Amino acid sequence: MTNSHNILSRQDRELVPIFTAGRSAVEGQVRQQGEYESIHRDLNIGFGTWEFDPTEIENPFPENEGSVDILMGDEDLYVPVRLQRYIAQQLPWINYHELAGAGHLFPYADGRSDAILKALLLGQT
Repeated sequence: MTNSHNILSRQDRELVPIFTAGRSAVEGQVRQQGEYESIHRDLNIGFGTWEFDPTEIENPFPENEGSVDILMGDEDLYVPVRLQRYIAQQLPWINYHELAGAGHLFPYADGRSDAILKALLLGQT
């Protein structure tokens, strides 16, 4: 299930991210707890057993006064797209947006995070 919201232009949805900041600009943030700790946490989340079922998360907006937007690149190599689609189908308060040709780090592509934030703040999702 993919919602057909126009959060980004057609060109943006089909982007193949070009990272202008480079790896070194964000690497310090990613590994600020130390390389071992960062990798250990990632492995626990990716391959560990969670203490809850994501599809059973209670709706934080019982009066429909809000929603949660998930933006997902369909070429994400870290988070399974099928899993995100499934979770979004199970939780009606989630607005799921899938971007064709985008990977896990698409918000870091030149100007993309600003476009996403602007669209969300202006209610253009």
